[in-house]
Amino acid sequence: MATLAGRRLLPRWVAGGRRRQLGTVAEAATGGGGGDDAIYVKKPAAAAAVATRDETSVAMPVSFMTGSVVGKRFYRDTTVRRADDGNGWTVMLDYRTLKSPAKRPLKLPSRALAMAVAAEWEYQESDGIRPFTMPLMKLACTALERVPVTRAKVIDNLMNKFHQDLVFCRAPADNELTAGVHQRQKEKIDPILDWVNSEFGFKPVVYTSFFGGKQEEGLAKAVETVLKKATDFELASIDAMAAAAHSLVIPLAIFKGRLGIEEAIELIRLEEDHQVDRWGLVEGGHDVDIADLKVQMSSAVVFLGLSRGL
Repeated sequence: MATLAGRRLLPRWVAGGRRRQLGTVAEAATGGGGGDDAIYVKKPAAAAAVATRDETSVAMPVSFMTGSVVGKRFYRDTTVRRADDGNGWTVMLDYRTLKSPAKRPLKLPSRALAMAVAAEWEYQESDGIRPFTMPLMKLACTALERVPVTRAKVIDNLMNKFHQDLVFCRAPADNELTAGVHQRQKEKIDPILDWVNSEFGFKPVVYTSFFGGKQEEGLAKAVETVLKKATDFELASIDAMAAAAHSLVIPLAIFKGRLGIEEAIELIRLEEDHQVDRWGLVEGGHDVDIADLKVQMSSAVVFLGLSRGL
């Protein structure tokens, strides 16, 4: 039995005014506490005789990736610890090691990401575990389970949509309804196209056709090479951002440090925001779309940074 050392680690207030803290097993200090603040690193000796595989680890059901609520909270405390092989970090729910829906150990590349995933579990309410409030956990499962076995397919899917990328499509300048959008695109998107040229060595082709155009093969190959060199966690993040942004260039600009979250969201919503400015915001429509986009993009960007230990 061990108690957490007295340092500030994602504090959480729970019923009755007690403060619980989230930390690592390595940061636990023996003695100096007791009773209700104790965290079991391993199963208590008194119950060890009846330990089973289910009692030493816990795996989420497959419905975790799509369901709204997957059951009541069954644990008290969350911690993180080094993986048994010393390579990576795992999340502990009480004395149980957290596993993915495929029952593989949830081994994360950095302590920072493990702490963030553990925080998502810590803030679940007693009446139910809600996967839709745990975007980092879902991205981690994707990086550990889906990307390794479908990596080529993920990259092919991204490249198939590359030529119709949002940033390559330009509104007509000679149309009264789209002239304002065209001007905004020149101001905001042209610097990104210049970055693509300097980063990959090929000038992108801009088109006005609804059906898209065709980029130079050299540019497509250069982008594909970046995707192939990305880690599973990086590729999972890029794929999630691309799905939300309808663009691969914007996620790559974030990946390379050219764009931040707010700048990226502004580019993604450039045309729609122009329409909102002109015709007004539809409550329950535009505002919900904006909030959803911010969650999807922000969680993927944070996941990317934390997986790198930033």
